[in-house]
Amino acid sequence: MVKVSIVEDDKHFREGLVQLINGSSQFRVLHSYASAEEALTHISNYPPDIAMVDIKLPGKTGIDFISSLKAILPDTLCMVCSYYDDNEYVFNALKNGAVGYILKDAKPEEILESLEEIYKGGAPMSRYIAKKVVSVFQKKTQHRLAELSDRENEILNHVSTGLQLKEIADKLYISQLTVKCHLRNIYSKLHVTNKVAAINKLNSSDNPF
Repeated sequence: MVKVSIVEDDKHFREGLVQLINGSSQFRVLHSYASAEEALTHISNYPPDIAMVDIKLPGKTGIDFISSLKAILPDTLCMVCSYYDDNEYVFNALKNGAVGYILKDAKPEEILESLEEIYKGGAPMSRYIAKKVVSVFQKKTQHRLAELSDRENEILNHVSTGLQLKEIADKLYISQLTVKCHLRNIYSKLHVTNKVAAINKLNSSDNPF
């Protein structure tokens, strides 16, 4: 039986994961923790095969936890399960030792499939996360404005290539309304009133992703 430990501060989500995993035929939850600090005082005595870790935790972050865990249990496989999908979180988690990154909106069967994949040596990722990672390795030329968030920069880069609202929404798996909200925030932060002016500011930036 594959042993799994969970580090997740959301009580209801944590309990749901425990129930889901313990209901499978291959995996069992060894322990679940509400914080990185709680886990680190205990986990070395009860090492899991896989650690499922949230990013945003009270106190030490999930990224910091993964780094600390790999230092004491290098053979434990770490998989992030989080709502957060910004570049900073994704790549810092991977650089610190995570070998999988799924989003919390994954279906129950996708979570179990991800656990199976990671145990077999794979690197499971939600579809959006995988596309983000691939885009970096393909070294697409994208630019970044410091005033904007990762998602806002991403949307503005898509706008600059001529994509329409629906195309951007489909590509990022979000609604057209969400894209419009991001665009309003982009115009406000850049002190512009239209996408042409915003694109001009983007193209004048020398800071690529």
